[in-house]
Amino acid sequence: MLPEKINIENYQYNLPEEKIALHPLEPRDSSKLLKYENGAISHHTFSDIPDLLPENAMLVFNQTRVIQARLFLTKDSGAAIEVLILEPIMPSQDVLLTMGAQGSVTWECMVGNKKRWKEGEVIVMQDIEFSWANREQNQVRISWSDARVFAELLSDIGKMPIPPYIKRESTQKDKEVYQTVYALNDGSVAAPTAGLHFTDRVIKQLLTKSVRTEFITLHVGASTFKPVTAENALDHEMHAEKVFFTKLNVEHILKQNGPIIPVGTTSMRSLESLYWFGVGLLQKRLTAFVIPQYFPYTQEVGIPIHEAMQAVLDYMEANHLESIQGRTSIYIVPGYTFRVCRGIITNFHQPGSTLLLLISALIGDQWQNVYREALENDYRFLSFGDSSLLLP
Repeated sequence: MLPEKINIENYQYNLPEEKIALHPLEPRDSSKLLKYENGAISHHTFSDIPDLLPENAMLVFNQTRVIQARLFLTKDSGAAIEVLILEPIMPSQDVLLTMGAQGSVTWECMVGNKKRWKEGEVIVMQDIEFSWANREQNQVRISWSDARVFAELLSDIGKMPIPPYIKRESTQKDKEVYQTVYALNDGSVAAPTAGLHFTDRVIKQLLTKSVRTEFITLHVGASTFKPVTAENALDHEMHAEKVFFTKLNVEHILKQNGPIIPVGTTSMRSLESLYWFGVGLLQKRLTAFVIPQYFPYTQEVGIPIHEAMQAVLDYMEANHLESIQGRTSIYIVPGYTFRVCRGIITNFHQPGSTLLLLISALIGDQWQNVYREALENDYRFLSFGDSSLLLP
């Protein structure tokens, strides 16, 4: 049930700058892991995770891959323009197709120093032309004449979009460390950072412990870093992100008897969105996989997960689909009732962020004890920081 107001001041905490990790640990699985379960807190190393999960658990990973989305341009006048590509417009809204395009693409972007880049101006970098396709809507056309596909062009000239609160330049090393070991599908401008702790060794150990693993895709947008500036957090606008499930994903979720635990907030939002798509189909309130921000709070709450998943499967079979692509703006805040997820593996998030609201929705005010305990025990915070396993 959605409350009338959520005061964002209640989700602030003091995060000293020295607690923010600027680089990840090596090896990845040597990071600290805080386990919270039913009010009890214990401290571990991330490599212990296979032994800490509930029996018959299924872990759901987001296999999106971060693209080198930051482009630094310089006008003839010397003015610096920074472009962060977000979503493809042309030749297709499909990321995979656009990454394979030749000659010209158009992307919706965030543009730094936009006032210095006028309508009609063309900026050239390494024989690549950048021009406005639609300045009002921040759509930038990128054109080149050689045989490279766009993915190769980005690899040559783009920089890794490390989080804006990490006060350093991205490095060659970030191409490796700001990417999960299982990353597969190009499209994110931010890593699903809960997964950065996993190594091939840990994933193999999960299988020996009979932990099921499932891989889905949600392409993370720059809005993941957008702060909640409204006093009432319910006035915050969530931007839509693309999410993908295969038919096998849905079948495995439908058959899962044990707890489903997402690796990261993106996987959690994806799974809960899939449930609400099924509910929308059953209630004939949705005809496409598009989940508005507050859709879950306006629906009947008694539909079991297996009925919702079966509805999605029926939809896919009726439309001869082996995979399904959707868009979700789901906003998980205190008052939300989880339908699919029974815990989460996640990092420690920024004060006053939508991600912290999600954590509070899962474990209530206990988030304060968890974060206090982490600060007192020298955990490293944010994207390159340490991890937690939260089991309400």
